[in-house]
Amino acid sequence: MIRQLASYGLVGLAQLALEWLSFVAITALSVPVSPANVLARVAGASLGYWLNGRVTFSADGARLGRRALFRFCVSWGVLTLIGTAAVSSLEHAWGLRAAWAGKPLVDIALALVGFLSSKYWIYRPDCPNGQS
Repeated sequence: MIRQLASYGLVGLAQLALEWLSFVAITALSVPVSPANVLARVAGASLGYWLNGRVTFSADGARLGRRALFRFCVSWGVLTLIGTAAVSSLEHAWGLRAAWAGKPLVDIALALVGFLSSKYWIYRPDCPNGQS
């Protein structure tokens, strides 16, 4: 579990950097915060899904397939709704620069839920008898 947390953290830092840079660039083009956050999360999620499936959880027998992708999309959707609401609230209350500054903190707060979802649901290997 320690190795997975460390790997998830490193992948998460790469995701966070890509996502935050994308978010700042997209909003700098005058795209509203909510759709910009979703677009930026798509960029980060694409990187994170692949790296976590291939590196972080591969020792557990995780396989990148339709089931893992479906589970990832469900988890990602829920976390994206929560994160988008939080970032939009920051922007509404204190402006765009507050959303830029707060987005990494929101994403870090959601990372623990993302790790647990990834470890115990998304990348969980299928049971030998086909039940999961």
